[in-house]
Amino acid sequence: MHTMVPKALIAVLAASTRLFGLLSAALAGPEVNVTQGLTLAGTGLELRGYDPVAYFTEGRPDMGQATYAAVHSGATYRCATQAHLQAFEANPETYVPHYGGFCAYGVAVGAKFDGDPMLWKIGDGKLSLNLNLDMQKKWESDIPGHRTKADTHWPVIQDKAPAALGSAFGSALPRPALPGGIRRATGAFGTETARP
Repeated sequence: MHTMVPKALIAVLAASTRLFGLLSAALAGPEVNVTQGLTLAGTGLELRGYDPVAYFTEGRPDMGQATYAAVHSGATYRCATQAHLQAFEANPETYVPHYGGFCAYGVAVGAKFDGDPMLWKIGDGKLSLNLNLDMQKKWESDIPGHRTKADTHWPVIQDKAPAALGSAFGSALPRPALPGGIRRATGAFGTETARP
């Protein structure tokens, strides 16, 4: 038999889900880049669920499992194996992504962009992520110089929400040129393109 669920109950459940999603991201604080939504541990998911230890031991991203999860600095990290989980729990600072998992090149220009776990580099024993391939290439073009800039900016921006930084550093972002005089405009609904 089919049961009707009252609309009020659906609204309460939807609001609760949104609230818990916002709270889980808030628990980590703005210095850690986590996905919104709940995990079994109740906190936001760092590295989109990829195993932080695998970057160092396997030389590649490897999807973690909820069974092998640990919470560190308000974020949930998933590992692929029990051995990786034990290594992470023994020394998490060795494996957590630099700059809270935000885009390393973005931090170098004073901004906080999402870090893509598939665009990574280990340097000086630190895992760095970048937003996209263009920023990864920029980062790799002068890692020591960009790291110096990022290390200078990070203490200033780490506790700030990403949205609070975006407008001040928008002009520093690499933007590919559009052909034929097409121009970009960013508005309330995202980026739009227009022909002259």
